[in-house]
This record gives sequence, structure tokens and C-alpha cells, in this order.
Amino acid sequence: MQCGVKVSEIRNQKPQKLLPLRHPARSRHDEACPQTGPKAHNPKYDRIFEISTTVMEAVISLTDIRKSYFLGKQELPVLKGIDLKIARNEYVALMGPSGSGKSTLMNILGCLDTPTKGQYILNGKDVSRMEDDELADVRNTEIGFVFQQFNLLPRLTAWENVALPLIYAGAGKAEREERAKAMLEKVGLADRSHHKPNELSGGQSQRVAIARALINNPSLLLADEPTGNLDTKTSVEIMDLFSKIHDQGNTVVLVTHEEDIANFTRRIVRIRDGVVESDLLTSQQPAIKEKSSHGI
Repeated sequence: MQCGVKVSEIRNQKPQKLLPLRHPARSRHDEACPQTGPKAHNPKYDRIFEISTTVMEAVISLTDIRKSYFLGKQELPVLKGIDLKIARNEYVALMGPSGSGKSTLMNILGCLDTPTKGQYILNGKDVSRMEDDELADVRNTEIGFVFQQFNLLPRLTAWENVALPLIYAGAGKAEREERAKAMLEKVGLADRSHHKPNELSGGQSQRVAIARALINNPSLLLADEPTGNLDTKTSVEIMDLFSKIHDQGNTVVLVTHEEDIANFTRRIVRIRDGVVESDLLTSQQPAIKEKSSHGI
């Protein structure tokens, strides 16, 4: 019996996306199935892996997503027909050069903006045409945000910053404090719960931000350049934390311009000129290079 995906199980299903797979020199499949190791495998079976969302429930489903901005009567198309599905418990990086449409796509994924055309289903809800109040509710209940700048309120302690989404959810103060401190313990900051942001390092501040993003148990954790303001050592620590969060069953989408950071994820989607240029599984072998002395 072969290990891994059985082709017979997916042959009769309609694949939603074809993902080329880049194999390391010796993969986990080779170790688990030595009889089909590097010398035995046929390269033609390495070219395409069919990922079927009939097997994996989709948290994100984008169909022909288009976004245009207007200067007077002139239309400026930014997204030109994005089709993308991300299954529950996937760990995905979005990459793209400046002007590719990556930031616009992130804003749509985070329900900070709506598409001009197309359909966006988030955790079973069509958010494509929701009004602002409805989108605000979705952001608070379905999405956890992690930003490059941390976005912590300076006058609040760590646990109070983490508890902010619970205020909008209607939780009482005692419940907010208990849950926030429990979440800080999960990210390794139990002893910093009463510290304010100016008393925390960059890595500690980002851990607080991650705890805040997770406090409402969101369907999607959306991180925008989460290591952009961190040095190399701290970046690795934060990415290790994201990996643990993913391993616990969370769906994580990471927006980054750094190849070595993207390689911590399991899948890299590249955007160029408003369309998906490539969609690849990763070898999961990150190699972090030293950043500049400025840490950015």
C-alpha cells in the first residue's frame, strides 16, 4: 500500500486547484515509504498534486475576485480575477512585489474592503456584499489580526490590550481578565501581563498582539508582515510561535515579502499584476538570513 495521498481517492473528484509540489532531496514520504524512495519514484507523479476542498473544508473561498479604484471616470483595476481556496488548518503565505495587488487582496481577506466583483465566502458566510456594520461583526468574531507595528494601546497593560476584542463581544471584566491572562500564558508572557507596551521588547509586543488576535478563537489568523520590525533571532521565535498556533488547528494566512519567512508556511501563493501567478507547497525547510543592523 502506498503512503500519503491515494490518487484513486481523488481521481473522480473535481479538483479546485492544481498545486505543483517542490520536493526536498529526501521527503517525509521517502522516509515513511523506503520502497518508493528517491531512486524508485517516477518524476511525472511529482508534477501535480490535486488539492480537493471536498475533502478539506474551505475557510476562505474566493471566486473571480476583482477590485478597481476610480479616478474620475478612469477605472484602475488592481485585482483582475482571483480564484483561491484555503482549507481549515492551512498555513499559507501571500507574496508579491509592490503594486501586485497583494495588499488589496489582504484587505479583502480581512474584510477591511469589499470586492468590486466576485464572491468571497469566509467560514460559510458570503461577506462580498456586506454592509460596514456587518463586516465589523465579522472582523471581531471570525478574524484575528496581527500587524507589523503591533498596534497596542500605550496606556493599557498587556492583558488589557489582549482583552480589547472581548469588550466588543460583551464579556464582563472578570471574564476578560481571566481569558486574557490565560492567552498570555499560552504565548509565554504570563509574567508580563501587567506591563505596558513601553516596558516590552519588540518580540514581547508581537506576542501580545498575537494573543489579542487569538482571544476570540477566530476562524482565520491574518498576519501582515509580522516580523518586519524584528531582528533575526526574534523573527525565528515569532515564526516558531505561528507554527505552534497552526499545529493546534488554526488557519493562518501570512503576508510577507521575505522568502525565508514565507518558507515557514506550508503553501506560498504569489500575486503579480492582480492575478495568482503561482500556488506552491513548500519544502518546510526555512533558512533565515541575517537582517541588517537596523533590524528591518
